[in-house]
Amino acid sequence: MTQSATGQQRAQAAAPSQAELGRALRRGTSAGATLALAAVAAVSSAATAHADEAYTVRQGDTVSHIAARSGVSVQAITRANSLADASRIRVGQQLTIPSASTPAPVASAPAPAAPASTTHAVVAGDTVSGIAKRYGTTVAAIVSANSLDSRALIRIGQSLTIPGAAAAAPAAAATATAPVAPTSTATHTVVAGDTVSSVAKRHGTTVAAIVSANSLDSRALIRIGQTLAIPGTTATSAPTTTTQLVGNTFAGRTYADAVVSAANANKATLLAAGVPSKAEMQSKVAATAREMGVDPALALAVAFQESGFNHTAVSPANAIGTMQVIPSSGEWAAQLVGRPINLLDPNDNVVAGVAILRALVKNADDLPTAIAGYYQGASSVKRNGMYADTRRYVANIQTHMARFR
Repeated sequence: MTQSATGQQRAQAAAPSQAELGRALRRGTSAGATLALAAVAAVSSAATAHADEAYTVRQGDTVSHIAARSGVSVQAITRANSLADASRIRVGQQLTIPSASTPAPVASAPAPAAPASTTHAVVAGDTVSGIAKRYGTTVAAIVSANSLDSRALIRIGQSLTIPGAAAAAPAAAATATAPVAPTSTATHTVVAGDTVSSVAKRHGTTVAAIVSANSLDSRALIRIGQTLAIPGTTATSAPTTTTQLVGNTFAGRTYADAVVSAANANKATLLAAGVPSKAEMQSKVAATAREMGVDPALALAVAFQESGFNHTAVSPANAIGTMQVIPSSGEWAAQLVGRPINLLDPNDNVVAGVAILRALVKNADDLPTAIAGYYQGASSVKRNGMYADTRRYVANIQTHMARFR
């Protein structure tokens, strides 16, 4: 099948799937997300000593969970304990938690006062790592200041406290010292299939100009319905009828406009970019599972159930690609593997899904519980048991596994 109910479960505010484990899996960000997770560097100084703490790993702990709770970075804990793989810790293991304090700077001039905290209202496409980068702070600081859990999940409209951060830089600084020749600016409403390059070509301008005028990130991602300022043009193209590639309802659930808009933008991007065939994606899933120490039959069964190995699959809940990972789960997967994850990329999408499966299998009491966690979310399964649709999902996966042996 090309789409399962997993996407619905993940979009629920109370228990988004996959990401419940600390998963995130949608615009993608991250899939995008698209999605890059900023590394938090631990700063040390020979001039100042800081006491480390010892921590005994408990059932359900992950390094990212411990890092968020301790106010330090995953990388700092990994280095302090010489961990080869941050996702592989065991119950009872003793970890050294390095001090979260930062040594006083060695300088003759007095240190500048720390900027006051500010607030940020979450909008569609925001991730904790993206917000941290924008305000010059860290993921751990935002998680701690807002009492977020190990998944660092946020929701559209949520007001976040940004500790010790200056106000976000304006989209464009007005630093001109000489008169600038006026240029006319048109607007363009994004429709299905649009890309920044195609819009630039249509209006006789450049990708760089559109990116700058609209404060787009390095991926130049745009979404259906978004209004773009087109600099250096004299007229706007006639509006085109919008084709809805992804609906807003599935299995009786209706999803927020912002989520559906992001899902449509991701679907359009994947269709425009072109993706590997289903057979190629199946091979990628099997190879990646073997490389990451996960049963290939399990990874293949999940990919088949979620998308039928169709990497252009995007659900109304913005679950992206072959493994149907939402952006927030993609961020957690990036923590697990120690590098940024782009969920639109076929290879990264598979890595994200397999990394999440590996963590679920490691922390669950048995395989059915791990499979249920991928669909319903591990915390929800532990708290509520398996829902009826979750039990059906688990049964389907186990049936598919026999097929892929």
